Order: sequence, then C-alpha cells, then structure tokens
Amino acid sequence: MKTLNLGIVAHVDAGKTSLTERLLFAAGVLDEIGSVDAGSAQTDSLALERERGITIRAAVVSFVIDDVTVNLLDTPGHPDFIAEVERVLGVLDGAVLVVSAVEGVQPQTRLLMRTLRRLRVPTLVFVNKIDRGGAQYDGVLRSITGRLTPATVAMGSVSGLGTRGAAVTPYGATDTGFTSRLVDLLAEGDDALLAAFVQNEAAVSCCRLLAELAAQTGRGRVHPVFFGSAITGAGVDALMAGIARLLPAREGDVDGPVSGTVFKVDRGPVGDKIAYVRMFSGSLHVRDRLQVRGHDEKVTGIRVFDRGAVVRRASVLAGQIAQLRGLHGVQIGDVVGLPSPTSTRDVRHFAPPMLETIVVPVRPADRAALHTALARLAEQDPLIALRQDEVRGEISVSLYGEVQKEVLQSTLAAEAGIDVTFSETTTICIERPIRTGAAVETIGADSNPFLATVGLRVEPAPTGTGVQFRLEIELGSMPYAFMRAVEETVHATLRQGLAGWQVTDTAVTLTYSGYWARQSHAHGTFDKSMSSTAGDFRGLTPLVLISALQQAGTRVNEPVHRFALEIPAETYGAVLPALAQLRGVPDPPTAQGTAYLLEGTIPASQVHALQQRLPRLTAAQACWSPLSTITNRSTAVPPPEHGPTPTHWTAVRTCCAYSDESDECRVMELSPDLSRLTHANGRVDAPSAGTAGRATVDPT
Repeated sequence: MKTLNLGIVAHVDAGKTSLTERLLFAAGVLDEIGSVDAGSAQTDSLALERERGITIRAAVVSFVIDDVTVNLLDTPGHPDFIAEVERVLGVLDGAVLVVSAVEGVQPQTRLLMRTLRRLRVPTLVFVNKIDRGGAQYDGVLRSITGRLTPATVAMGSVSGLGTRGAAVTPYGATDTGFTSRLVDLLAEGDDALLAAFVQNEAAVSCCRLLAELAAQTGRGRVHPVFFGSAITGAGVDALMAGIARLLPAREGDVDGPVSGTVFKVDRGPVGDKIAYVRMFSGSLHVRDRLQVRGHDEKVTGIRVFDRGAVVRRASVLAGQIAQLRGLHGVQIGDVVGLPSPTSTRDVRHFAPPMLETIVVPVRPADRAALHTALARLAEQDPLIALRQDEVRGEISVSLYGEVQKEVLQSTLAAEAGIDVTFSETTTICIERPIRTGAAVETIGADSNPFLATVGLRVEPAPTGTGVQFRLEIELGSMPYAFMRAVEETVHATLRQGLAGWQVTDTAVTLTYSGYWARQSHAHGTFDKSMSSTAGDFRGLTPLVLISALQQAGTRVNEPVHRFALEIPAETYGAVLPALAQLRGVPDPPTAQGTAYLLEGTIPASQVHALQQRLPRLTAAQACWSPLSTITNRSTAVPPPEHGPTPTHWTAVRTCCAYSDESDECRVMELSPDLSRLTHANGRVDAPSAGTAGRATVDPT
C-alpha cells in the first residue's frame, strides 16, 4: 500500500485541528468527532493543549483513504510555536494549508505558503468555515491568488455560503468554466498540452486535465483550492478525494539503504526517550544497532502509527513514521542511517527566536531541578537554547513570544512541580569585533597562574561566517588534546562577549603555545605542579581571549526583520513617520488597487511597538507579514540617551567598548568578589536578576 505523509498547517484559529478530527471521523478512525473547545480533540493530547484550545506540539495520526495510508501530522498554528512546524516540513510528502473563509489570508498563512513553495512541498488549500457568518468565496479566492500564489484553481462551488446549511458541489467535466480555467493554468507548465488544445480542443479530455493537474500539483507548481466546513463536514469528502488523487503517495524502497530523520523527541512514562522517525528508505528492526552521535545504540522498541492507533511492531519500513525506543543520545534533526536527499537538517526555514528571558524558580531550592527540567524541554524544542550563567547561577532561554513563556511556566509546574517567574523579555543581540586584537600569556609569568602558554589573535571576519578557529603554530608543537582544549574553550568563551552577547563573525588564531611535558620525581610519582594538563589550557584560554577581545573592541548589533506590510493607500502618510521613528527602512511602495504594499526592514526590538501602533494608524486594516530575519546583517544598537556608554556588560575580568566620538578604550575592572565593577567614568553595579545576565552602567 502507498504511504502519504501529510502535514496540516494553518494560521491560528483557522480550524486546523477540527479538520483533522473530521478527516479521522470520515475515514472511520473515530466514532465521535472531538472538539477543540471541549478539550476532546484526538491530536491535542497535552493537558495544556486541551486547557488552552491550541496546538502546541506536532502530533501524528494515521488513517486510510482508498489504497493510500495517510500519516497526518497536525502542527501548531500559533506563531510562537513555528519551530514545531519547521521540524515537520522535512518529512512531508504533501500538505494541506487551511485558510478561514471569514478571516481570509493572514500573515502566518503567507509565511507558511512561502516556505512550502520554496521547499516544493505539494500543497492543497482548504478554505474552512464556509458555514460561518461573514464567510466569503470570491473574496478569499482573490486573496489566495493575489497574496499566496497565482497558480490556483477552485475545485468546487458553494451554495448557502455563511449559513449552517452551506454545501459544496465539486466541479466536473461538464463545468466549462472549470475546464477552461484548468487548460489556461496547466498549459503554462505543459507545452504539449497547450499544443494539443490549440490543435483540437475536444481532444483534451477532462481525464487528461485531471491527470495533468495531479502531476503539476505533485511538482508543487499548482495548488488546487477546496472549500468546506470541518464542523459540518461539507466539502470534506471532496478534500479527501483530492488528497488521495492529487498528492504524491509513494511505495517506499524497503530494500534500499536505511535512511530516516528524527523530527520529534518525547519522553515516556518512565522518562525513557522516544524518537519520532520518518523512514525514507530501507527498514529498521528491533535490536538493530545504530550510530547516534558517535555512539553505538540499540533499538529496543518500535511502534508504528496505524489507523488511529500506535501499534507495537518488529520493524518499520520505508515511508512509515514510527516511534523508536532505546536511542538514549538521540536529538531532533539526527539522521538515521544515510541522509535523505531531501534532508533539511541544519536548514532554517523560519527565523530563529530573537527573544530571551531568565527563568527564576520561586523556591531557590528548585534551581538544580529547574535546570534538569528545562534540559528535558530543550530535547523537545532545541531552539529554546538553554543557557546557564555559572557566575550568577542564572538560567536563560530563547523564545518566539510571550505565549511560549506562559506555556513553559505551565509545563514546568505540571510536569516537574516547579513554579517559576521570568525576567522581562529582551531581544537577543550579537557582538562583532571592530578591529584586530592580540594577547599572550607565557608559562612562569607572574600574571599567569597556569602551566601553559597561549597566544591568540582576534580579527573581524566576513558577515555570516560565525566563529573560525585557525592555527599559526605547527600541528606537532604540542599534544592534540591541548590544542583541542584551546579550540573548545574559544568557542565556549565567545558565547558571552564584552557586552554579554554571543560574539560572531570573527577569526581567532592560535599564535603562541607552550607547555611543560609530563614530569615526575625521582621516586616515579607524577607531579601536577611540574606538568601541563588540558585543564591548564582551558583555564588560561578565556583570560587571553578576553584580553585580545578588549584590544579589538566589539560592537553590539541587534537582528533586523524584513517585513511586508499591506495598508490602505490613504494611511500611507501616517504609517511612514511611525516606521521612521522606530528605525524602520521601507522600500518604495507597490500599489495594489486601493492598498499599498510596503516591504522593508526594522530592528527586531521595534517589531512589537510597530504592531501595537498599526491598528490605530490604519483603522485595523493593516496586514503585517514577517518575511525573514536577516541574521547575517544587523543594525548597531544606538547609545542610550545619557551618552555613549554601553548599557549592558558581562561579568568578565575586564571589558571595554569604543565610544561613538573616539576610539579611546574605557577599561572596566571586576573586583575579586564579583560584587562590584569599577569604571573610570563612574560606578557600575553588579548584575541583578532581570538583566539577562548583564551588568548595567550607572553613569554617575
């Protein structure tokens, strides 16, 4: 039997989970349709999902249409959980994009469709809620064609629009308007079809058109549009027929090499890891051994999704999705066997989270348990990027938005029994070196308490290149373990630069090295005081690197969002000054009837402020769409109102920054007890909770 791995994606409240319930009911998997509002939806299994009525984690459920086994992946619609959608995209054979007939195309819809088209995921569009008051047909079609993709064709008509009795009539061979639209649309991608139609219209049958529609839909060129209601079931049969006939179900190559991708990691009742794997080829059996992150691990259990249930099996075959147990070190994105040609590991489809917050336990005694609980949550969502400041004992995480913070708080309380609060959410910035800096510490010097010599040079590198580690010494000049210790420590140290942010786009070169070889006393016992170890290099490298970084200086930059903004033409004069005030840079506007389409860039920290102003400036008619986050181009953070002194500093031995007026370096010294920083121009207080691990400068 053929298998189709199908994703259901949508903006929040489009009725995506309700459509999943209706499909399962129509396929005979459910005897009764669950309700999102009542908390009885099959795919909303988390207590928090049932309580809030939103999907937080991607869920898998299986059913059969004709001769096709459909593994349906229900994904979150809220933008704060876009990472869950991203992890699913790499394992899909096709998708259904749900649009509300009432609210129409939303910014999240545009973002999803743009990504699906870029990845060439065959996609059907389902316009839901035709039974709701205010539902539209022609208006939504125009919006889909104008704002999502022009290559669309409606697959049926609607009667009783906006009423409980709304019904869908699929188009057929006798609907000349439908066949004419098909010919026009499909001929653009098939010269043979165009030539046949020009030569003899009657020779191009409806069957041939539908076959070509399936082919071009499978290539991601054309997107059929279905109408219906998940609540009443209208149009759902036509959608199910379209899923089976238009999307590319395949028979997997079970005899090929083992190839799969881990797209989700969960924990079982006893805390054991469960890896969700999409198999692209080959087969896996219980007790098979796999290489997972350099370790040999054994598959101890396999469960396959089958007709609404998760069934224990001895093997999982190509095309199927399964839960694997026994892989203790597995992480999201890991490849099982050989990489798939369509593998999207380490590929970003959406912008990474650009906000961060400090998680503070209400009970200080819970601090260790909090780190363990957050580490488990990071297994399920690696993008929260769990970080711990060892000096202050602060734990910070990355976020997409405030709803995600609420979910973290509820999850920690429900699953770990830990009550937490959060610091104010801040934008994640980066630091880049301004110029070249170098430093060296030699064995035996009074300033060097370690048995190691390390010299490092820090230089700016091209934007987007990250951190590059280079050698200017001979490979054999000291043991490999010592070199490795220096390299690893360089990367670890640069996670917090002079201003407390990660340092990137820099080249760090090891210029000097030295060590004392293993020595012992006459009676043969090893003497640590006479011999260098990797620990000496791990201890000395941060001191040398920070000194070199001080000479180079760093500039704090914040991420820039690229956006699309659709506004009524008459509000353009009011929106433009607001954009300029928030440091937005718009491109020339594009006229779209009575509206203007503005694209441009704006600092990430100003996005929320702009979104709050737009409803008032545009009479709630603005449509904001984030296009991307430009991670390889940032805008320098402006100085505070009281002067050029930076407002955030990290607790390192010494820090410096360059003023806007000159290149003079202002050095800050940290007292031994880490309780105070002194500054040539004033007093600097030690960091407090809520400053994201960065001390603040008092200009006095």
